[in-house]
Formats: sequence, C-alpha cells, structure tokens
Amino acid sequence: MDISGKTIWQQAAGDTDRDYSELCLKWGVILNGPGYAGKWPDCEAPLRNDACSARKVTDLRRFADEMRDGDLVVLRMGTATLLGVGQIVGSYEWVDDFGDIDGWDLQHVRRIRWLWDGRGSPKTFDTYALKQGDTTQKLNIGQVTEWVSQLDIPEKAFSAHVPTLPVPRQNDISVELVSEFLFDHGVASASITHLLQEIGELTRIAKWYQRSNKPSEHETVAYLVVPLLRALGWTPQRMAVEWNHVDVALFEQLPRSDNTLRVVVEAKKMDSSCLSALSQAMSYATGKSICSRLIVTDGLRYGIHIRNGLEPFSLYAYMNLARLREAYPVYECKGAKDALLAMAPEWRSSEI
Repeated sequence: MDISGKTIWQQAAGDTDRDYSELCLKWGVILNGPGYAGKWPDCEAPLRNDACSARKVTDLRRFADEMRDGDLVVLRMGTATLLGVGQIVGSYEWVDDFGDIDGWDLQHVRRIRWLWDGRGSPKTFDTYALKQGDTTQKLNIGQVTEWVSQLDIPEKAFSAHVPTLPVPRQNDISVELVSEFLFDHGVASASITHLLQEIGELTRIAKWYQRSNKPSEHETVAYLVVPLLRALGWTPQRMAVEWNHVDVALFEQLPRSDNTLRVVVEAKKMDSSCLSALSQAMSYATGKSICSRLIVTDGLRYGIHIRNGLEPFSLYAYMNLARLREAYPVYECKGAKDALLAMAPEWRSSEI
C-alpha cells in the first residue's frame, strides 16, 4: 500500500481491562471520550470545569480537528498489537449510541473504511512499537509503518461500503416505563414497587462509591448485586454466594446442585469492565445444561447473556442503573426493561 504523503494515526481500542475493538471493526468507527459533555468544541469548557486534564482535552481536539478525511489509521491494543488498518471517511461526529461502551462514554466518533481486519489474527510487533498514552496519536515512522506499506490492499477496498450506523435516537426511559413493562409481563405490583425503590437506593449507593473509595468485589456483591436480585424475587434459599467459585449462583429449585443451577452471576469491581467477565462466567456454566443465563456486573451495569438449547451464549440485554435505556443498538441488544425481566426467577428463554 502506498503511504507516501499520507498522515497515519494510531488509535487505541481500549486497554487491558476493556477491549472494544470488535465494535470499532464491526461498525467502521474509531472512538474517543469522555463524551458526556457533548460535541467538540462545545464540550471543551465543561470538561475543563470538571477538571478534565489538559492532555485529554488536547487528545479530543486532535481527534476532532486534526484528523482528516483520507488519512490512514491503525487500531491498536497496548503497544505491540495491531487489530486493524483503515482510512478515515468524512468528518468528526458525536453519536450518543456510543455513550455507554461497557461503562465508558465514547460518543466522539470518526468513520473508518477498514482495509485490513485483524480479528482472529492480529499483528504483533516488538513491545513499544506503538506509543502508549493518549488515545489518538500520530504514528511514528518505524516497523509499523513499514509493515503497513507492505500490505497488499486491492484497489476496490478503497471504495468499499462503510457500515451504516444505527439510526441515532434518544432512547433513555423512565422508571415509570420500566414499571409498566414489568406489570404488562405479569410481575406483581408490590414486587415492582419494591424493585423500583431498590433501584433508586442502589443507584445512590453506587454513585457514592464512585465519588469515594471503590468497593471491593465482596462489597459489590453484598451491597449492590444481592439486594437487586432479592428485589427481583430470588430467595436466599435459591441464591448462593461464592458457591463452587461462582460469585452468585441462582437455582431453579432445591437442593442446590449443578443440576439445578439456573443462573451464574459474575461480579467485578465497580467501574471495571463487566462484559469482559463473560468467558469466566461461561467456564462455570460448562456442563450445566439447565444454566441458560449468565449475568456479568460491576454492581451498576449488568450484561445478561442467554442461550437457547445448545446455542452459544449471546448478549441479550444490557443495563446501566444510572441511565436506563430502551436498547443498545451498537451492541444489538435490548435495554433496561428486558434486562430486569430476564434477571427475574420466572423468566424463560422461550419468552424471547
């Protein structure tokens, strides 16, 4: 590939805890944050007022203003792994559907036409071949640029279709809509009232933790996860904490055993990636045919993965107690209403 005269950027796709490269490659994007304060440059003053570092503000300016249509970009993880090579298409955008990527608000978006996709077979270089630090940086001349120049990219790839993003929409929902949905699906009024009160209390506790010291995994389970599960109708008899290395095990019936294990709950420290805990939760469900749901959580955010029969687990619904949403189009999954219903004892995969 001819890179002469081309500006080449390196763009991070997460860190050792969060990896959102799959979303970048799937949707034809690169992402940056924080995005809660709105579009660049309107967000600059609010971010500075919120004590966002000057370095981060400069990083966002670089992403929004300095990147240009036609520039090349390499998608990195760490300082040695390359996951994609692409071409920037069009101008900077702010897309709210990327406002909760496993807990990170990454609404700052550039569209990318991926020319080389490293999913399944990423390219690895010497350590520090790629620069650490800022999310968006210009790529130094070296072994990475040399490798990019040797890529054999067919001419038609430079005019290939860029995936269409989900239609932007305001899909925040109120607790009233959640309660109506649950009631329409047979949940008792008294249970709904208790649940909604509990959600308010848990959200306050979680936000207090975020402002002060983060809770341990044990505190997360005790003060955030278990109270929500109890409010959803799980009884102490059918709910075991730290059972056979499972953070919380939920049972179809008594006695508690592998043969009655219905749901595995894997908890992480608050503000850690909860979706990355899927593989660990899946390892606990292996060989337990009745286990049809995996719940991964940091106490504030919940990902509910389900399987039908012998199908692999897939993300069915995602929920952030601090911002209840109807759906998550970029994850192609349902939102808070269906998440809460799917966490209830009575739910069955046949209800999909």
